[in-house]
Amino acid sequence: MARVVGSVVATQKDPSLVGKKLMIVQQINSDQQPVRYEQVAADTVNAGIGDNVLIVRGAGARRADKGRDNGQDRDVNDCTIVGIIDRFDK
Repeated sequence: MARVVGSVVATQKDPSLVGKKLMIVQQINSDQQPVRYEQVAADTVNAGIGDNVLIVRGAGARRADKGRDNGQDRDVNDCTIVGIIDRFDK
């Protein structure tokens, strides 16, 4: 889980990232407190700054956006936003 805290604009990047919105995310725990560090994630769900989101890393992140990659097999993405959290029930 993470909170979107900003966005990144990169005019020069790997071709597999062209057309993808890049967001800065801060990992959070279930109490919505920051943990770990900020990182950049590709956004597949149109999240906005301030949204709490679900993120996946590694192979899952590379597969999350396969339907939109114009047939590219190579993907350098290691973190992807795959859902927007509506609420936390504890």
